Amino acid sequence: MSSPQPAGVITCKAAVAWGAGEALVIEEVELSPPQPLEIRIKVVCTSLCRSDLTAWQSLTSTPIFPRIFGHEAAGIVESVGEGVSEFGVGDHVLTLFTGECKTCRHCTSGKSNICQVLGLERRGVMHSDQGTRFMVKGRPIYHYCAVSSFSEYTVVHSGCAVKVSSIAPLEKICLLSCGVAAGLGAAWKVADIAGGSTVVIFGLGTVGLAVAQGAKIRGASQIIGVDTNPEKKEKAKIFGVTDFINPNDYDEPIQQVVKRVTSGGADYSFECIGDTGMITAALQSCCDGWGVTVTLGVPKVKPEITAHYALFLTGRTLRGSLFGGWKPKSDLPSLVDMYLREEIQVDEFITHNLSFEEINRAFDLMAEGKCLRCVIHMPK
Repeated sequence: MSSPQPAGVITCKAAVAWGAGEALVIEEVELSPPQPLEIRIKVVCTSLCRSDLTAWQSLTSTPIFPRIFGHEAAGIVESVGEGVSEFGVGDHVLTLFTGECKTCRHCTSGKSNICQVLGLERRGVMHSDQGTRFMVKGRPIYHYCAVSSFSEYTVVHSGCAVKVSSIAPLEKICLLSCGVAAGLGAAWKVADIAGGSTVVIFGLGTVGLAVAQGAKIRGASQIIGVDTNPEKKEKAKIFGVTDFINPNDYDEPIQQVVKRVTSGGADYSFECIGDTGMITAALQSCCDGWGVTVTLGVPKVKPEITAHYALFLTGRTLRGSLFGGWKPKSDLPSLVDMYLREEIQVDEFITHNLSFEEINRAFDLMAEGKCLRCVIHMPK
């Protein structure tokens, strides 16, 4: 742990992004103590998610810099703020990029995981006071998704963390705080895949492969993976993909290929790329009458969706999915338990284990499409 400062401020190392697309710089930062209903966490492991990369590149949003990215993380509670009763020092936790207050209309509805109090934070500040907790030489550093896990320590709202079993390996289950859980939830909670059904997945990154795993566990008879990277083919088989389609191998629209190999269209399709144009292709890949398309990807450009009304008139459904529909504090512990019982695969998504000092390499690997998940191990 780094040197203590007055009033509970600590200094620690953090990877700071000073501008869009600029290499992260490991800086010594000052981190405030947890405010009421907040906790301070010693980050043990954090992995790089595609949305971190997209926000760092600032392709779809107003640039917010300087900033500390990272949201898919696991750690140990170092201290708690006033009013926090559910966490104690030493608890093992997963961070949550979208929280659960358990009191708002959405949290109590049983129909939604879009918390009205602790939902997705887009402005780079904390939920409670719209301020920041990080400083570098007197300059405030913005947060990312109110988590900012690319730091030895971070402060989050207590509603944006969940206590998990202390026997679960933090360097593995950190993936459940975003990507893997999002894919499994999209398959189970959002689409509710039925046994014997046909599934097509556009994009075989971590989220897409987690959808495939969820479909396999549900007993889908055919799971088609669509990706332009031929190296994904063998990896996809591990997670249950039965058929691999590379659009570059065909002279016809990919939706026509899918409809042909599924005898009229898939029961379920999933858009996991972050390309709104592919949402139309995914809709067209579904069958008439009951085909369901779920979109999970974060668009890099052009957020508007265009689709012919006839696709819906003939019975197709388009659904969005944030974090797989899971209520994060309520549902994540059960996923961790499933992992401990070896009922779901998590380790297989980890393609690289890197030290904190190698964090820029993780960004390079993801930008080049050479990894699924890089787990970044913080200094002990």
